[in-house]
Amino acid sequence: MAELGVNIDHVATVRQARRAREPDPVWAAALAELGGADGITVHLREDRRHIQDRDVRVLRETVTVKLNLEMACDDQIVELARELLPEQATLVPERRAEVTTEGGLDVVKNRDVVARTIQRLQDRKIVVSLFLDPDPHQIETAAQLGAQAVELHTGRYALTTGEEQNDELNKLATAGQQVLAANMVLHAGHGLDYHNVVPVATIRGMGELNIGHSIVARAIMVGFERAVREMKQLVGD
Repeated sequence: MAELGVNIDHVATVRQARRAREPDPVWAAALAELGGADGITVHLREDRRHIQDRDVRVLRETVTVKLNLEMACDDQIVELARELLPEQATLVPERRAEVTTEGGLDVVKNRDVVARTIQRLQDRKIVVSLFLDPDPHQIETAAQLGAQAVELHTGRYALTTGEEQNDELNKLATAGQQVLAANMVLHAGHGLDYHNVVPVATIRGMGELNIGHSIVARAIMVGFERAVREMKQLVGD
């Protein structure tokens, strides 16, 4: 079964709504580890709408599991990653107007800048994952660029139901086999929750799922450690 990466961005979203000191995402990361998280994921956006530089620096000093830094191909953030050395960097698209990431990174269109960013990160021994739609051309390009992992964008799957959702699941499974055949590690994430996660977690070869919003939402009601533990049981101990 897949490992669970807990995205704590929206803990910081609540904090930044009041520009306050709490809730602290660093505290949430510690509780996530107690709940069984295999990794902690944060997205340091160019506009710093939730996670701040301070958060990433403190997390680098305190997280004892894998730290996964989601980031755009932004020179300033790449340099911060090269300084702090997260175990993994996941390259994602980014638009200021979006509420959340709306699709996969277009590595075909942005091949040169992605290739340069991958090289700069890998030069510092940081594992690079690319957040991609389940599209064969994107996955093929990711392999050509030397990415070590691909995180499949599960947003369309999460927004559908019934036969349409089954079709999206089949697309993810097919894309997953392409990722594995290219000797890259298979990850997935976006929009996954306690009701829809199991079919994705059981895709053959699934190595890691990154989940944030649904865990943070449940944590408001039951506490962070319990919310993570319940998701971990679904994804696989």
